[in-house]
Amino acid sequence: MNTIDEILPLFDPISLDCMDKVQLLNRVDTKFMFNEKELIPVLDRMKEDYFMLEADGIRCNRYESLYFDTSDRRMYLEHHNGKLNRYKVRYREYVYSGLCFFEIKFKNNKGRTLKERIDVPRISRTISGVQADFLASQSPYVAEALQPALDVSFSRITLVNRAMTERITIDTGLDFSNGIHERQVPRLVIAELKHESSKASPFQALLHEFHIKNISISKYCLGTVTLFPDIKKNNFKPKLLYINKITHDTHETYHDSPAAAHAVVSGEGMPSPTV
Repeated sequence: MNTIDEILPLFDPISLDCMDKVQLLNRVDTKFMFNEKELIPVLDRMKEDYFMLEADGIRCNRYESLYFDTSDRRMYLEHHNGKLNRYKVRYREYVYSGLCFFEIKFKNNKGRTLKERIDVPRISRTISGVQADFLASQSPYVAEALQPALDVSFSRITLVNRAMTERITIDTGLDFSNGIHERQVPRLVIAELKHESSKASPFQALLHEFHIKNISISKYCLGTVTLFPDIKKNNFKPKLLYINKITHDTHETYHDSPAAAHAVVSGEGMPSPTV
């Protein structure tokens, strides 16, 4: 069996310029979560049908994101409560390429995700100037009402099908921080299929063959639950239990404590986080 470093070069590459044709800023998203031990066999089955993004010779890129929310975490709670027509506001930096954007994501009542973004020089802990004007024009929020809520970093592999109609992101190495506490979620893979149509794709069929379920919880919500154990999370509990099940083997420990492993994704009974 290949290692991840051995299998990535087996994909034909695609450049950032070519991938811009498949931005899919107005799209349908389908998310899947599974244990990293299944990643290599899944990728092995995909290499004939998908290109892999390569930028400056790098195929597994590091992403840094800073999410904003209101002081009462309105955006998180609207997601938790299943509200339609909801928003996320964030900075995102593509670490190896140096690109950085201020982004507003809107999930409408038809289940489609629309993303608007502008170039910025770097991630900022504030929203001001052009970013503040952009926020006001693209959402019901104003900069003064928002504050930094969560830092999220992860590594991403990006795939594009040969028909150039869908894009797949595969994220590993999740790290959450709120400026005081930090927590990682090892062994979790988050794959997201992004396409303009709701039709099934070969990737969906492949994951079904591997008995991998589609399950949706955003990184922002997962990180919020992880670092703020007292926050409302009733509607997420089935998903959190599923994530806990697929990422922790009964013969393994996390941070030397099975209780800590459960706490990472449940937000309950958390030990003292890393400072």
